[in-house]
Amino acid sequence: MVDYTRPSSPPPGGGPVSTSKVTLTKSAPSVSLTKGRGAGGQMRVNLNWESGRRGLFSKGSAVDLDLGCLWETADGSKGVVQALGNAFGALDRPPYVLLDGDDRSGAKSGGENLLVNLDHLDQIRRVLVFAYIYEGAPNWAAANGVVTLYPQGAAPIEVRLDEHAQGARSCAIALLTNQGGSLTVQREIRYLPGVQRDLDGAYGWGLNWTSGRK
Repeated sequence: MVDYTRPSSPPPGGGPVSTSKVTLTKSAPSVSLTKGRGAGGQMRVNLNWESGRRGLFSKGSAVDLDLGCLWETADGSKGVVQALGNAFGALDRPPYVLLDGDDRSGAKSGGENLLVNLDHLDQIRRVLVFAYIYEGAPNWAAANGVVTLYPQGAAPIEVRLDEHAQGARSCAIALLTNQGGSLTVQREIRYLPGVQRDLDGAYGWGLNWTSGRK
């Protein structure tokens, strides 16, 4: 686990310590955010990926890669935030997570964003951030996706979708868990053949799913 409470080692030759980014990897898969160090205010979770200019096409259409999350609040309520079904969430009431829009091509420089209101961290139990391919061939390697979390008062946290599974349509990217008032961010990078039901089954959310459109 990356420890934000420990000062980073100074770079060779002295000079300021870089706190520009923390990258979660297999060998260092998690980071803990505490009060005053990321576990407060609004945290933006950004998904960016390559557009059709890198050849990510299916019969002439760019792949539609979507960001979403499964959520559970402290009282046991559960649900999903995603463009599918227009389940965009809310910041000032449960689930305290909001999806700010739907980028259907990957062409937007800002990608897609989830906002998590960590001023209500005591009401949040866990959030599973995921991405899924709504349309197009499931080619994650060509998408070259990356999710970056921007906590307030702490360095950005990067999770690269740098492992790939042939034919998978969804990827569990990061699991955010409230642990006694601290927020643990755990790298997942777990690919699944289907989308919502498979993610639910893999992480034991226990929701009832129906077909939806956007």
